[in-house]
Amino acid sequence: MTSVFDVLARDHEEVKQMLAELELGPTAVANANPDQLALRKKMAQQLVIEESRHEAAEEMYFWPAVIERLEDGTDLANQALDQEQMGKAVLDRLDKLEPQDEEFEIQLAEFTSAGRAHIAFEEEVVWPGLRLALTLEEAGRLGEKVEKAKEKAPTRPHPKAPASPGVLKAAGPAVATVDRLRDTAAGRDE
Repeated sequence: MTSVFDVLARDHEEVKQMLAELELGPTAVANANPDQLALRKKMAQQLVIEESRHEAAEEMYFWPAVIERLEDGTDLANQALDQEQMGKAVLDRLDKLEPQDEEFEIQLAEFTSAGRAHIAFEEEVVWPGLRLALTLEEAGRLGEKVEKAKEKAPTRPHPKAPASPGVLKAAGPAVATVDRLRDTAAGRDE
């Protein structure tokens, strides 16, 4: 049984790697060729997909566990959810841009900074207390829930949707289906 911390750490590493690759990649300003810009767009789309799934799963299961198990859990979760809502808004804008757009690099840089800060907040501020509050079995069950939720989670950010576990559990699968249909129509890979 994989612990929730292992599941989330794997996601965080994947996102950090994507951000590093996007930072180093050729940009329109640096005279990237059309193939390089197409790859840049594809990488940004993959970032949006993975982040959207990750945040939805956290909102369904991880943050409710933080609220339930930590004395300051509500404050920690609210701070994290505020960060996530801002991140969704940036990803939503980024997802609608092309790498040739001047705003693309601005939104990417904003998300890169905010994303790294959010990951650090989770790992350095939230996880230590939650590790102490959960048994290994509880952390494993929570990890399974998060993994399963990611499989059925939306693949696009929905910054106007409430970060409510109940709403996500009820409406998330339908929204995810619509997202996947849009992804297929747009030729966007998962």
